Amino acid sequence: MKSKNISLLILLFGWLGQAQQITCSPKDRPLFDTKMQALTTIEASNLGDTIALVGQSFLGTPYVEKTLEVGDTETLVVNFSGLDCTTFVENVMAFTALLKKQQSDFQDFTSELETIRYRNGEMNGYPSRLHYFTEWIRNNEKKGLVKDITAEIGGVELEKSIDFMGTHRDLYPFLASDENFQAMQQVETELAKEKLCYVPQDQIASKEHLIHSGDIIALATSIKGLDVTHTGIAIHQPDGRLHLLHASSKNGEVEISELPLADYLKNIKSNIGIIVARPTLLSF
Repeated sequence: MKSKNISLLILLFGWLGQAQQITCSPKDRPLFDTKMQALTTIEASNLGDTIALVGQSFLGTPYVEKTLEVGDTETLVVNFSGLDCTTFVENVMAFTALLKKQQSDFQDFTSELETIRYRNGEMNGYPSRLHYFTEWIRNNEKKGLVKDITAEIGGVELEKSIDFMGTHRDLYPFLASDENFQAMQQVETELAKEKLCYVPQDQIASKEHLIHSGDIIALATSIKGLDVTHTGIAIHQPDGRLHLLHASSKNGEVEISELPLADYLKNIKSNIGIIVARPTLLSF
């Protein structure tokens, strides 16, 4: 019965949106309405603080890995009851965009989510999803939604091949398709032309004052072929330090890191530093 309800919603919103095919469980639509009603009471003086408050509205939401790996073909997955680190950031961005535009319709939300999640704002199969977070940042910068400020705050460049998906095909069910696999290899070829810029781990504490609450933090990694292992939202806490608001796989829910970001990262063996993107949410 559950799968039939989900299929019905896919057809319904595909027809209404004309260009969107959406996977959404029956419980997520009322969750959207409840969330929007709560968020309209937010009062913040700037975009960064609004993003931080929207992010905190998800505190306690369960962490669920691979939330977008649903079905046999790519659909726009909407899931408010379980988030991974990337879908947490994307949902926060989409809800904040609605607040900024004074919109509250579910179709407006799905439109914002598609714009954020997919290359050039259009879902066109699995390879069109922005799987690598460095490309997620670059493409959303082109859309006017974020600005990569890593270099501005003292980031250093690193030449690194980004090809983890292509060299670990067996980890990604959608890559069983030769068409998807070849398309992702082409994406990786283009990524190879870009340099990775990051703030080294041992310099983060001294640059905390340059990072604002609401900035998007991506954790750069030493793992071969991979650019980023985790992402979240920067948030300054009463202790005067910068912490990470994120969907934590370790603790199984959206939380604010107990340790300041600089100290939190020291416990991650593969971490080399961070990439910082500042949301702008200008018109696409």
